[in-house]
Amino acid sequence: MSTTKQLTPNQTEELILTLYQRFEKNKKRHPNLDWLPIKEKLKQNPNKLWSLYQMEETGGEPDVIAFNPETNEYTFCDCSSESPKGRRSVCYDPAALASRKEYKPKHSAVGMAKEMNITLLSEKQYAQLQQLEPVDQKTSSWLLTPEPIRKLGGAIFGDTRYGRVFTYHNGAESYYAARGFRGIVIV
Repeated sequence: MSTTKQLTPNQTEELILTLYQRFEKNKKRHPNLDWLPIKEKLKQNPNKLWSLYQMEETGGEPDVIAFNPETNEYTFCDCSSESPKGRRSVCYDPAALASRKEYKPKHSAVGMAKEMNITLLSEKQYAQLQQLEPVDQKTSSWLLTPEPIRKLGGAIFGDTRYGRVFTYHNGAESYYAARGFRGIVIV
C-alpha cells in the first residue's frame, strides 16, 4: 500500500481509465448514470482518488454502485467477486490485534481501512451490494460491527452460500486466509 497520499499524474490517468472501463463493463451496477460527471468529481477530489487507488491495488475492483442526487455524491464500493486478496488474513480492529498473544495477523480490517481512508461496509450496505450481484461465494468479509457486539468481544462478517447472503459472528481477534473486508468511498 502506498504511503504517500497523492497520486502521480500517470497513476491518476491509469486509475481513471480503469474505473471508466469497469463502469462501462458493469452498467447493471449503475443504470442511468453517465461517466462524465463522475470523472469530473474524481478529478476534483485527489484524496478520494488516492483511496480508490488503494482499493484497486489491494484487489477490490472499486466501481460506482449508487448516486445521491441530494448531495451530488457517488458511492464507490469494492465489487470484486471475492473479498479483496490484498486485504485478507486480518482480524477485525486494532484492539483485537493488540489482544492476540501469539500468531498475530499483520493488520486489522478497521486499521487498514483507516489507513486507506475508506469505510467498512455495514450489514445493510453489504446486503445492498449482494442485490447487485453475488459476492463472497468462497470468501467472507468483515462488516462494520455495532458497538454492543464489539464491546462483548465479537465482530460480524458476511458471505454468500447456497444462493443466500449470511451474516455471522466471530471473535474480533480471529483471522482466516479467506476473510478480508470490503470498503466504500463517497465522492
